[in-house]
Amino acid sequence: MTEAVTTTLNHETRLHEDDHHSIKLWLRLLTCSSLVETRLRGALREEFDTTLPRFDFLAQLERVPDGLTMGELSRRLMVSGGNISGISAQLVREGLVDRSPVPENRRMFMVKLTPKGRRAFAKMAQQHEEWVIGLLGHLSRDEADQLMHLLERVKQGL
Repeated sequence: MTEAVTTTLNHETRLHEDDHHSIKLWLRLLTCSSLVETRLRGALREEFDTTLPRFDFLAQLERVPDGLTMGELSRRLMVSGGNISGISAQLVREGLVDRSPVPENRRMFMVKLTPKGRRAFAKMAQQHEEWVIGLLGHLSRDEADQLMHLLERVKQGL
C-alpha cells in the first residue's frame, strides 16, 4: 500500500494532543478498520475480480443454503434494496446465484447460490481467511483474546 493511501486512511492524523481518550480510541478503531477493509477490497479485486459487497452478498447466501429473500439480504447487509437488486442482477448474469419469485408472494424474490456460486465462493472464502490471518495473525492468541474482550465491552456499551 502506498504511503499516500496509508496516510489517507490514517484517521488519527486529525488528533490533537488534548483530545479526549474516547476520540483517540474512535479514530484508532476507524483507522484499523479502514486499513483492513482497503487491503481486503484490493485483494478481492486483484485475485477474483470482485468487490467486497459481492463477497458479502455471497457469504450471506452461503450461510443459508435454502436462500434468502431480497429483503432479508438487504437487512443482513444493511444496504438498500436497490443495492441488493443491482448485485443480485450481476450475480444472476454470471450464473453464481438464482433468483426466483416466492410462491406465496410473487412480489418477493428468493435468492440462492448456484453450484457454480458455491464453488466460486468457497475459493474466495478460503483466500479471504488467509488474507485476514495475514493481516491480524501477528497478534498472539492472548492479545487477540484481550482485544476481543475489550471490543465486546465497547459493543455492549453501544
